[in-house]
Amino acid sequence: MLCLRYDLAFDIEGRFVRVQCKWAPLIGDVIVLRCYSCRRGCDGFRRRAYSVEEVDAFAAYCPELERCYLLPVGVLPARKQIMLRVRPTRNNQSALINWAKDFEFAATLRRLVGP
Repeated sequence: MLCLRYDLAFDIEGRFVRVQCKWAPLIGDVIVLRCYSCRRGCDGFRRRAYSVEEVDAFAAYCPELERCYLLPVGVLPARKQIMLRVRPTRNNQSALINWAKDFEFAATLRRLVGP
């Protein structure tokens, strides 16, 4: 059985990019993107992660900020959730931070398309 796990397909210079759309709430200073689907089955609650074979990117909408973000799966592989920081940390940590501004929809799409 063929199971399509993406919501949109973008045609970027002759290449299809499979995009899974998600709602991503702002919790404190971070946008939380959950990289899995949830549903109830006959055997109980099911949570299933997306793989690189199923989707190429996540599109996330943050209603509190009224902004969209695009995250290529290859950039942040094998995670259950991704946190995008909108404000600096209180302890001034700067290493290994995923800044929301780096994944804003237009900027990421521009990187995928090229100059």
